[in-house]
Amino acid sequence: MNTSTDKHDVAIELRNISFTYPGHDHPVFDSLNFSFRGGHMGLIGDNGSGKTTLFHIMVGLLHPDSGQVLFNGKVMETEEDFTILRRHVGMLFQNADDQLFSPSVVEDIAFGPLNLGHPPGEAREIAMRTLAQVGLEGYEDRITHHLSGGEKRLVALATVLAMEPEILLLDEPTNDLDNAARGRLLEILGSLDQSLILISHDWDFLSRLTSTFYALENGQLVRSNQVTIHQHQHVHPLGDRRHIHPPC
Repeated sequence: MNTSTDKHDVAIELRNISFTYPGHDHPVFDSLNFSFRGGHMGLIGDNGSGKTTLFHIMVGLLHPDSGQVLFNGKVMETEEDFTILRRHVGMLFQNADDQLFSPSVVEDIAFGPLNLGHPPGEAREIAMRTLAQVGLEGYEDRITHHLSGGEKRLVALATVLAMEPEILLLDEPTNDLDNAARGRLLEILGSLDQSLILISHDWDFLSRLTSTFYALENGQLVRSNQVTIHQHQHVHPLGDRRHIHPPC
């Protein structure tokens, strides 16, 4: 599977990826191949189909039983390789609490820029700018874990954006967001230059950001060329094409 655009030259490639969780007999992926070269893409599929697992393999948080992850043509073999990759590929976790660990909001957001070598004053400036970008001006000194679920979600996104990655992997980005915050998130993501891969069950949200969809089914990625809205959810063949009926 290949997605590409001339605007971006940063690429992630998965070659013959197979992965089974310990203690399970059924593989999540079986010789999966995928190449992403930029743009906006939606990743869809049933719960448990492996969408989050695929993201984790892309950034080196999980290692496949066999196969290779490549970044810009280079095979990622060591933790050092994946550390470099994660400077260019940022991931928003499904649960914001997995991404936030500092006492205050500004410390959480400045952590990434500090690790990239920015001096403390500059890292704080980046954090303040990013807070404004996600509509949370004035939140810098708040205690992160006292925030609402939606506020945590936007702070977690800010921690990723502050690193200025070329590719964003967003796992259920609308989780815990009310309608106002969801609208703000749409504006933010729509204005970014970065490439996006989005996992979401929010079909209206996805369709506003991309018309390119891949479905995970039986351990493989299948290009979905047609998306039709119905009251039930399943993925199945339609002639020689695949499509998904997401819930309204």
